[in-house]
Amino acid sequence: MPATLPTPIEFRLPEGWLPAGPDSPDAEHAAFVAVHPRPDAGFTATIAIDGERLPDGATPAHLADESVERLRELDVSVDVTDRREVGTAEAPALTQRLAFSAVVDGALRDLVQSQVYLFVSDVEDARKKAVIRLILTASVAQHDTALRDFQEFVRTVRPDTGAGV
Repeated sequence: MPATLPTPIEFRLPEGWLPAGPDSPDAEHAAFVAVHPRPDAGFTATIAIDGERLPDGATPAHLADESVERLRELDVSVDVTDRREVGTAEAPALTQRLAFSAVVDGALRDLVQSQVYLFVSDVEDARKKAVIRLILTASVAQHDTALRDFQEFVRTVRPDTGAGV
């Protein structure tokens, strides 16, 4: 069952990317998943969105570490190849890139996951904080091309105030 986000957002998908159906295995724990139009050797790159209320005392690095541990719980060896805290004090963010191998459809695949953590205030109560996580998962061969689309996508993500654009 798809998850829900702790605060509404709006975004625009890169050209060609398609929303995955709610019954897609990729959508099981995400609020939204989009798939790349061209698989690479049987693996389809995805962009996923999930989020949660910000736990008390949680830091961006703590949340990023939790993502790494969740992958490791799947018996996956994960390397954090890059991590940066970005943004401002008012709008902090964190990016990280993970490299791992996983069995997908019976074949071992080398994958890369680029994650962006956006820390936002609730649109109805600014005292409540949330984190929105944007995740690109792609094969090593397809990552750089898909990353350009992902960066385009990230630039479009913003709180949905209901005012329309």
